[in-house]
Amino acid sequence: MAPFSLEGQTLGKYRVLDPLGRGGMAQVYRAYHPQLDRYVALKVLRSDLVEEEEFLARFQHEAQAVAGLRHPNIIQVFDFDVQGDIYFMVMELLEGDTLKARLNDYRLRGEQMPRGETVRILLDVLDGLAYAHSEGMIHRDIKPANIMLTKRGQAVIGDFGIAQIVGTTRHTVSGAMMGTLSYMAPEQGLEGRSDARSDLYSLGIVLYEMLTQHTPFDADTPLAVLMKHLNDPLPLPRKFDATIPEPFERIVLKALSKRPEERYQSAQEMAQALRQAAEEAAVELPERISLPLSFTTPAAPSESVVVLSGTAKEKITDAQFAKDDTNGTLGEQLAAERAAHATAQPQPVAEPAQVSRPVPRPRWLAVLGALALLVGCNSMAIMVSGMLGRNFFGHGWPVELFLAGLVLCAIMAFTDSIWLLIPVGLVLGNGVLLSYYALTGFWRHWTFLWPLEPLLVLGTIVVTLWLAGSGGRTRGVARWLSWGLGLAAAVLGSLVSLIAMVM
Repeated sequence: MAPFSLEGQTLGKYRVLDPLGRGGMAQVYRAYHPQLDRYVALKVLRSDLVEEEEFLARFQHEAQAVAGLRHPNIIQVFDFDVQGDIYFMVMELLEGDTLKARLNDYRLRGEQMPRGETVRILLDVLDGLAYAHSEGMIHRDIKPANIMLTKRGQAVIGDFGIAQIVGTTRHTVSGAMMGTLSYMAPEQGLEGRSDARSDLYSLGIVLYEMLTQHTPFDADTPLAVLMKHLNDPLPLPRKFDATIPEPFERIVLKALSKRPEERYQSAQEMAQALRQAAEEAAVELPERISLPLSFTTPAAPSESVVVLSGTAKEKITDAQFAKDDTNGTLGEQLAAERAAHATAQPQPVAEPAQVSRPVPRPRWLAVLGALALLVGCNSMAIMVSGMLGRNFFGHGWPVELFLAGLVLCAIMAFTDSIWLLIPVGLVLGNGVLLSYYALTGFWRHWTFLWPLEPLLVLGTIVVTLWLAGSGGRTRGVARWLSWGLGLAAAVLGSLVSLIAMVM
């Protein structure tokens, strides 16, 4: 086991000096490299979190990937090594304060961070995230304590890759899932899966806190916090502060959508929206972030505290401000809480697969509205046929298939089910074929056009299966397809109706 303190010892090429802080996953020291004459930050991972059999291989792989990141808005990792049972990473030492410390100082002063400063910080962070995401790296623990505001006037992201290094390979809640639930995306807290959009959700929580001085979801237990992220509506920021510009609230609402496909899909997209919001709100952006605010602590009575990789010396003793340490045993805590809840109340709602999903929208509304559309269109066709004295349904009866397609598209749009593409495709495809036969009278052409029918069936099924297995964006794809196919059904149905009316 690693000793309680490493002060005065040597790890690899580095002489350990004094401790700088302790977080949920690591103890951080200031260290010195004699050959390079350079001070660095030494992050030593907690020994109780590195006891998995395959940890060494994962540590080397992930740490190497993190060390390969080169961007001014991401803290630079110089080295990583193992000495005995001590796993450590070496990174640049930065002067300044964390965003967490800066927000706490504003809280204590009863002041609000300037809007331009807020936007400038987030744009720096988004630049760093855009680069990291393009390199295939997901942070998984974006929060104010992991955003440094340096004396160079930049916001720098720290602790990149730490959650993945310490967490299990599959990163599920039943294993050693890492993170901070107050800032964690629903899919990350529920299933342990995360992508670029999960980082943007976390950054949306950070923006919410910068605007309102508190996070949107809080509860007494980790499971209760997770359930709020999954199911509770977002408390609107402007309800807490009416001076918050409405364009900024729109940014928060989109970034904190429950479904990943409804959020910003990239850091670049969110950055562009943020710049537009600042322009709409007439918020002037500073060229650089302001220097740390002038405040002191007993540990640092006359100077700023050195911060690094998301861990700072304690400045504020209020426990409420210090609750966002990365939880190294979050998976076990959630599993234990769910087990206890299931034992106390053995009801279906306690099953993880059922408490994990947001409440679905009532599908009967879609069915009811679609049927009303079907009845209304038929009634109108009968009325127009009577007024014009024409037998509309003699040639235009295939329009019923396009109306049925519209009904299915409406249900598909409301339920976001990609599987409805199969009946929609079959109905609309047959509507096109039968409209050709009915309007032209060339029914004999069926003798050589019949191969189109099995091709239609096979093609619709293959495309649907491919889309269903394409990843986490199937709901969004289903919604767009429902609108596109619904529009096509309406246009084709109208065209067939007009031709049938003049025949």
